[in-house]
Amino acid sequence: MTPEPVPRNDARRPAARWLTDPFASIGRRAISWVNNLGAATIFLSLAAMRIFRPKQLMKVLEQLYLIGAGSVPIIMLVGLFTGMVLGLQSYHALVKFGSQGALGTLVALSLIRELGPVLTAIMITARAGSAITAEIGSQRISEQIDALGTMRIDPLRYLISPRVAASIISFPLLTAIFDVIGIIGGYISGVMLLGVNAGTYLYRVESSVDMKDVTDGFVKAIVFAVIVTTVCCYQGYFAHTRTDSYGARAIGRATTAAVVISCVLILIADYVVTSLLI
Repeated sequence: MTPEPVPRNDARRPAARWLTDPFASIGRRAISWVNNLGAATIFLSLAAMRIFRPKQLMKVLEQLYLIGAGSVPIIMLVGLFTGMVLGLQSYHALVKFGSQGALGTLVALSLIRELGPVLTAIMITARAGSAITAEIGSQRISEQIDALGTMRIDPLRYLISPRVAASIISFPLLTAIFDVIGIIGGYISGVMLLGVNAGTYLYRVESSVDMKDVTDGFVKAIVFAVIVTTVCCYQGYFAHTRTDSYGARAIGRATTAAVVISCVLILIADYVVTSLLI
């Protein structure tokens, strides 16, 4: 007679799986993030090495117009109302301590150090970054990028490198415009509407802002430019490899992912860069 098989205790397996599945899911997501981070770093490095190749100037100027000049109106509008709101809120907070004369210092330093680079990067991400992802993603889905390789045209040099160079140039310039218009907005709100002395406001702006503050803001703008361009170009360039969708839906999800990831990374990088520059 053959011995009867010993019954396994299967009751424990669902319980153990219930305990381990969340950790397994976290591990898979972490590995996927690390893989994407490494791939994006290599992607950026390859594109950066092709910036200084011949016949790149016209492509860079074209992207400067699309990314930089095309974003000036929205940057000016957002900067104006950001400065006005900042001046309004800061005045009512400072007047409790009798320090409304320091309104110019608070508005200028808040804009130049933090709000200017961060909000500029977020607005460019919403306007130009999404367009970059959608454009490159549509070219990938319609096999136009494959056609470039067939014609022995380097897609990274033709599509990615000009956008990286144009972003590095335009982000600091747009940040400077945002800062100036924001300070003007604070002047309108604080001096013209709330009655702060104009000379005190301008003197505080001039005396409180150092060259280091401006330089730190430009450093942040350059870091944000690299992050936004890398994420948006990477998401569009590899839109065809997405496993959750395909075709036009893949382009839409890649665009959404590019904007969300860029905004999150901007805020994370803002803290990291600020802690290094202080």
